[in-house]
Amino acid sequence: QVQLVESGGGLVQPGGSLRLSCAASGFTSDYYTIGWFRQAPGKEREGVSCISIRDGITYYADSVKGRFTGSRDNAKNTVYLHLNSLKPEDTAVYYCAAVRGALRRLVPSRNYDYWGQGTQVTVSS
Repeated sequence: QVQLVESGGGLVQPGGSLRLSCAASGFTSDYYTIGWFRQAPGKEREGVSCISIRDGITYYADSVKGRFTGSRDNAKNTVYLHLNSLKPEDTAVYYCAAVRGALRRLVPSRNYDYWGQGTQVTVSS
C-alpha cells in the first residue's frame, strides 16, 4: 500500500524560503515519479514540478522555474521541494503525488495514482 506523507509548509514573508518534504512508502522499486501540485482557493490544481526517482531528472512549471528546486534522498524514500524567492501568488495548498514510471514532462493531476494529504504554504508580510 503506497502512502505519501507531506510536511514543511508554513507562513513565510515574500522573498523567503521553505522546504517541503514528501515521504513515500509502499513502493517495491525506484521506478516511479513524484509530482508536486498546488491549489489556491478558487483555482484549479496546478502542476508545479515532478522528479523521477530512478534518475533524479526534474521538470518545472514556467511559473516556478528558477525559484523552486526538486531533490530526492532515495535512502530515506523522501522527495523535497525547495521553494525560494517566494511570492504571495505562491500561496496555496501543496500536494505531492506519485505514479509508477519515469515521467519526462509535467502531466495533469489525473495521471497520478497516489496523493499526500497536502500542506499549506502562505506567503504574506
